[in-house]
Amino acid sequence: MLTVLEAVKLSEEYLKKFNIDSSRLNAELMLADILNCKRLDLYLLYDKPLQESEIAKYRDYLKRRSSREPLQYIIGNVEFFGCKFFVDPSVLIPRPETELLVECALKKYLPQDEIRILDIGVGSGNIAVSILKNLPSSTAVGVDINDDTLSVASKNARENNVIERLELVKFNIFRDDNKTLGNFDMVISNPPYISLNDFHNLEPELKNYEPLLSLTDNSDGYLFYEKIISVSSDLLNNNGRLFFELGKDQYTKVKKMMIENGFLNINIIKDYSDIERVIFGEK
Repeated sequence: MLTVLEAVKLSEEYLKKFNIDSSRLNAELMLADILNCKRLDLYLLYDKPLQESEIAKYRDYLKRRSSREPLQYIIGNVEFFGCKFFVDPSVLIPRPETELLVECALKKYLPQDEIRILDIGVGSGNIAVSILKNLPSSTAVGVDINDDTLSVASKNARENNVIERLELVKFNIFRDDNKTLGNFDMVISNPPYISLNDFHNLEPELKNYEPLLSLTDNSDGYLFYEKIISVSSDLLNNNGRLFFELGKDQYTKVKKMMIENGFLNINIIKDYSDIERVIFGEK
């Protein structure tokens, strides 16, 4: 029988053969999920023998990860902004860069503020849910074009106790009547901003597993920015704010679009990699 420590060591070596980054961390997180414990708790369980059923499940996880399936899809969840979010291949995996978007949005409001928020491309619900958790008097509408995606967002809103304040709507901003959504104090989006050319150079985890429609606009990476900026003039109340996550080197063009559409007090925030990652401005 393998012990926890032996299993982790063997799994780390196995994943390294497939050039998996952070192989030890991946091995530990997958085993922690199987044992239903926190990763750090594994250090207290190093001498624990694994059951045959646990070994079989671990082998399945390792096979999937060696095929470059994202760790988050294998274990079915990810932590984002201090909350747990369920994920599956119908939604983009929430990333630390997007936490900066949420952080920038929250800095503009007080916890007691009552605002109405529109999250365009709600995905797993990570943005809207995280904001609502920190603005307990506010409400939000999350729109997406995929029923499976909206189902995941609903599950996450329910698990994080904001379901009564988050309305989820199947909606296509390029085809449907945006005026039917109403008016908002904040519009926020992490749109598909990877150009079609750049998409082909992505890591296998992204290119082969995450939803295509959440990654690229099948064009130059700016289609959603242009559309959302143009419709936000109608959707936002006076002094309402528009927030975007940006791809690398996109800030100049997106800022120009916002200025041309009458947005003022535009700010650009860099992430920890010194990339201009968030842009926001006021109507």
